[in-house]
Amino acid sequence: MKKYHLFLFLFALVSGLVSCSSDDDGSGASKGTARVAVELTDAPGDFKHVYVEVEDVMIKTTNEGSDEEGWTSLEGVNTGVIDLLSLTGGVTKLLVDTEIEAGYLHQIRLVLGGDNSVVVMDGDVEQEFALKTPSAQQSGLKVMVGQELEANAEYTFILDFDVDQSVKSTTADGYNLHPVIRMAVEENSGSIVGSIHPTTEQALIKVQNATVNASAYTDANGKFEVHGLPAGTYKVTATVAEGSGLNSSVVNNVVVEQGETVTLDPMFLDGE
Repeated sequence: MKKYHLFLFLFALVSGLVSCSSDDDGSGASKGTARVAVELTDAPGDFKHVYVEVEDVMIKTTNEGSDEEGWTSLEGVNTGVIDLLSLTGGVTKLLVDTEIEAGYLHQIRLVLGGDNSVVVMDGDVEQEFALKTPSAQQSGLKVMVGQELEANAEYTFILDFDVDQSVKSTTADGYNLHPVIRMAVEENSGSIVGSIHPTTEQALIKVQNATVNASAYTDANGKFEVHGLPAGTYKVTATVAEGSGLNSSVVNNVVVEQGETVTLDPMFLDGE
């Protein structure tokens, strides 16, 4: 009988320990993970090449503490030199695709290097100038997110680099990079795609409303894609270089909905 009572006591003790281990979240039980991808794309600029060196992509999951506290590097970042002008027309460059703990994501930080960042100017003779990135080298380029990430969900953050606004000439040192970036979450935004006619000239496509100013160039086949657009109504303008003999083309009241792609009819530039 004593052995039977001892057995019951031990059984109850072990069961209690297992139950406490399963239910106790005092040490911070896992919330699960969310998959996060960060992609870089580019609004066009008046250069032949703009090379920037990506050294790291970091995240901050709290808005508490100082601005320099709480940053974590993401795993598997695709570091190296990228030509921003190769990313026009809807082309994106995957910087990182990884899993992080679900929960609040406060900011993303893009850390750029300076040793291999250069600007190449087009002309009869190509000229190359150093591109200094003082702010991005010292503290990283910070982009506000402010979003709750749900477990088992996937998020793609698109960083749209505006080269024309970001690269500034200096009289003594060539060029400085003061990044201007538009951030969008792919799942919370839509896209506009289309084409121009004729395709003999490259066109600048501008997509605008009261709060958004996005742009892209057409590719060799006259096609364009503009991604990461918040839901809303837009004006789309296609413009070619002066002296081409072609007209601009405008499409008004283009309605973009979340998660949807709007395909426009061909935009004619020759008055047909």
